[in-house]
Amino acid sequence: MNLPVDFSRMMTALLGADDFESFKESLAQESPASIRLNPSKWRKWLRSGKPLPSVVPWCTSGVYLPERLNYTFDPLFHAGLYYVQEASSMFLEQALAQCLPSDKPVLMLDLCAAPGGKSTLALDCLPEGSMLVANEVIRSRSQVLVENLQKWGSPSFIATNSDSSCFSDLQECFDVILADVPCSGEGMFRKDPQSIAEWSIDAVEACWQRQRRIVGNVWPALKSGGLFIYCTCTYNIKENEENVSWICRELGATQMCLDIPEEWKISGSLGMDKSMPVCRFFPHRTCGEGFFLCVLRKDGESSQSVGGSPMRGGTYDRGRSLKQKRKITPQAAAVRTVSSWLGPIGEDKVIIDDGASSLFLFPKRWSEELDVFRKRLRVLQAGTSLGTVYGKDVVPMHALAMGTYVDKSAFPMEDLSLEQAVSYLHKGTVSLSGQHPRGFVLVTYRGVPLGFVKNIGNRVNNLYPQEWRIRTTYQPERFQVLDV
Repeated sequence: MNLPVDFSRMMTALLGADDFESFKESLAQESPASIRLNPSKWRKWLRSGKPLPSVVPWCTSGVYLPERLNYTFDPLFHAGLYYVQEASSMFLEQALAQCLPSDKPVLMLDLCAAPGGKSTLALDCLPEGSMLVANEVIRSRSQVLVENLQKWGSPSFIATNSDSSCFSDLQECFDVILADVPCSGEGMFRKDPQSIAEWSIDAVEACWQRQRRIVGNVWPALKSGGLFIYCTCTYNIKENEENVSWICRELGATQMCLDIPEEWKISGSLGMDKSMPVCRFFPHRTCGEGFFLCVLRKDGESSQSVGGSPMRGGTYDRGRSLKQKRKITPQAAAVRTVSSWLGPIGEDKVIIDDGASSLFLFPKRWSEELDVFRKRLRVLQAGTSLGTVYGKDVVPMHALAMGTYVDKSAFPMEDLSLEQAVSYLHKGTVSLSGQHPRGFVLVTYRGVPLGFVKNIGNRVNNLYPQEWRIRTTYQPERFQVLDV
């Protein structure tokens, strides 16, 4: 691997000559393959599945695979049974598990969230009753974020497409902010050779300055006493230790220590202060790619403990509630219909009319916060879309099939073969057994919901979202699925 000369000099100075050679050799090796299972769906749909081979030690749902799969043609991947994620970045679980109380709901912001790996991980790790705001500033990437969140199946999220500056007015709002800031991408050299060609000292200079602007923009939105998780996928100290020191010095924060077993081989600080409690992943030491993470606590005492609703009784007008603002009551018949499609949802969730003939499932405790975000941010999606009202009819949304609360027995159901499932995901032709009445049919693969089709008698309409379809040429010989 031909590394940039300036990068080699920088890493030699940080690691030492011998360690740099081991590091360089690791970059020439194949990247480890890893996925993260969806605990809710895995337990619900595939309880009898056999154990997978190797577990990522710092993530309870992370799994190393013996070889990289062709995930494009695996229906279980498209059904949200697992997420393809680099193992080092799964370390976020430790930051949340060790630094948050387990019994108090929190409001968390994932500021630079696309494509959604850390957001879906946070949904699994946050205390029960919590809410995640997943934001992505780039429009095209924000759509991918929404897709992955919907496939994961939890209704406890709000996806937004806003610049970091838009969060400045939401003062003392979030209990936790994750800033996986755009970086020079040195930790991706092994996986993405193009990142090597794009690297330069000037790029590093531009990145650390942009990172400080992003952090400075969002800092007022973090509650006093709240957690700030700063991470990058790069190695240099300018974008890592020096930025952490700047946050502490200029914005006011205290670094937090994490309990890390020695056998995980996670490295510490490479900056002037070797005692800084930061976590570094190097490919020649850990089974993963390059990654940096530091947890900080914002100085000051919060007027409310972590887990309180940050906008109730806050410093600015939260606006009226959803029901008060719109004075819209969902049509009773439509609510009864979508309710019949769900299993038990508990008293903490509510079916809401968005004012545009759509119904969605959303945690009731966060409805007022959602109203505020809709006024301050560009909200793309909130919770699980259930159905759209057309006159007297209600059409089930694809997100309903992806949700963890769908009741499969509420619909006629057809279990597809692997070839049929991939054809469905390709938005191709789907054939039913002929035993179903006209109307909506839930199609599954190995009992796992994939989405809906509509049986209209002489043919079947494929209702898989056009924007989600598999675009790779239909190639049955390339089918490769997770063996469970």
